[in-house]
Amino acid sequence: MHPLAKLRVDGFIVAILATVVLASVLPASAGFAPTLDHVVTAAIALLFFLYGARMHPQEAIRGLRHWRLHTLILAFTFLVFPVLGICLRVLEPHLLSPSLYTGVLYLTLVPSTVQSSIAFTSIARGNVAGAIVSASASNLLGVFLTPLLVIAMTGIGVIGGGGSISISGHQMIDICLQILAPFIIGQLARPLVGSFVETHKAQLKYVDRGSIVLVVYAAFSAGVRQGIWSAVEPGQIVFLIVLSIVLVAVMLWLTWYVAERFGFGRADCIAVQFCGTKKSLASGLPMAAVLFAGHQVSIIVLPLMVFHQVQLMMCSWLAARYAGDTDAEPAPA
Repeated sequence: MHPLAKLRVDGFIVAILATVVLASVLPASAGFAPTLDHVVTAAIALLFFLYGARMHPQEAIRGLRHWRLHTLILAFTFLVFPVLGICLRVLEPHLLSPSLYTGVLYLTLVPSTVQSSIAFTSIARGNVAGAIVSASASNLLGVFLTPLLVIAMTGIGVIGGGGSISISGHQMIDICLQILAPFIIGQLARPLVGSFVETHKAQLKYVDRGSIVLVVYAAFSAGVRQGIWSAVEPGQIVFLIVLSIVLVAVMLWLTWYVAERFGFGRADCIAVQFCGTKKSLASGLPMAAVLFAGHQVSIIVLPLMVFHQVQLMMCSWLAARYAGDTDAEPAPA
């Protein structure tokens, strides 16, 4: 079976879409919402503990010898993408509501995906080792950089320019307790739990995804109680899809163009392209639940959900095209 056949139907995305439908039809009641919030808080902490327990510092250190490749990928993820996000503010409020624009900007601040970045790089016969290190480093740094970028954007008025979004001292404490502290504890606990996490990786995947599905249900339940579907028109969802297609296409072209100009070979260019254009739904959703607590999280994460599906479809097609290029130079061993 062709490797791409496994990527065409993403069960995780199906589960998330089904959860959105469930929350729209049977949202958590206002009375149950506080209990659900506590469960979500615990799930987010567990999620980032597992992220920390899975990280392999030794692999990252070994991979740093190709520092130019990793620096370029991280620059696209945490510098070029945010700059594009700031430029897209011209779409507010005529084409995007303030909450939707906040969501568009937020998606540009989250780290790269790990699994799909590596999978597409492998299918396209790119530098898989480089993709593994860069994607892992992106997620590692994203735990720290994404909250800092959101706080910075809030401070300069790009997020919540009208006063609707602010990061309070209480929220900063929540960020530390729900994201940073569990991640650091997971790293420190690796000598004790690392082998268990590796051995039960397949089973723990469902813990990861279950936590994220729970975050989606809580966010969209709150959104339904706040009237999300009356606040987002069908035309705006269509516009988000078109915007995501354009944004992915621009980044696919830009990553390849810059990587070539920097003198990277084909295999490295592929790694830059597939790692530098991705945005992680798995990391972005739980962080949004903490960073934008008390706001319309369901609307804010909607652009990231749309973008994630669009990037999978477009990169799947591109990876298949590269895989069929018989004239391509072989990837490094």
